[in-house]
Amino acid sequence: MDVVAQWVRTWWTKESRGGAGAARRSRVPIAFCLPESAAPLVHEVTIRESDGFRPAARVLTGVPDKTEVDLQEADGALRVMLRSAQFHNLVRRRPPAVRLRPSEWLRWQIDYRFRTYTGHGPWLYRLDTLNLAYRAGPDPEIFLGTPTRRVDERATLR
Repeated sequence: MDVVAQWVRTWWTKESRGGAGAARRSRVPIAFCLPESAAPLVHEVTIRESDGFRPAARVLTGVPDKTEVDLQEADGALRVMLRSAQFHNLVRRRPPAVRLRPSEWLRWQIDYRFRTYTGHGPWLYRLDTLNLAYRAGPDPEIFLGTPTRRVDERATLR
């Protein structure tokens, strides 16, 4: 499957919900240059408040894990459906899957609120941004532009 994907996952606590922490968090990018662009490829970027919002990245060969994204090719298009993370504390109505044609790309964002320490600790928050291109040419800056399709599932996190 000719797919290039980039996950950008940002983690934070209540310390970064307002003030200077929120200002630092709001400056975190939702897309990065790809270190390589040969498909299939998954570029994972994790950004944590505990690390001063510095990105840590790794590159995996292949397509995104089936537990995270459902990808199905048919009739010259790619059907993409983001799977919701487990153990989060938000109930939301999910949007339909997105169909991408060759050379198109998608940005799908969703946020979560989790409890730490078996459900009794402080809240943890996470914003996931999936940037995914289907049969796109080799362009390491592809996700820095404007996506062909966009899905925004961000909710009001308390």
